[in-house]
Amino acid sequence: MAPLVVSAPAKETEMDSNRIKGEAKKVKGSIKEAAGKITGDRSLEAEGVAEKAAGTVQSAAGKATDKIRDAVRK
Repeated sequence: MAPLVVSAPAKETEMDSNRIKGEAKKVKGSIKEAAGKITGDRSLEAEGVAEKAAGTVQSAAGKATDKIRDAVRK
């Protein structure tokens, strides 16, 4: 007879959608910034920098939401 293995349930990890969208904006901004540098397009480069900053703020808001949700669940 095989031994009975009991394991703890997997911990659910949810991420706030703002956190995910913010990270995506940061990546998109980095790409635009790099493309602007390569092509010499200062406008595209500045747009990328601004998009990265917006992504950072949005991601931080999502992280804060995650912390609040986790604290409430405990």
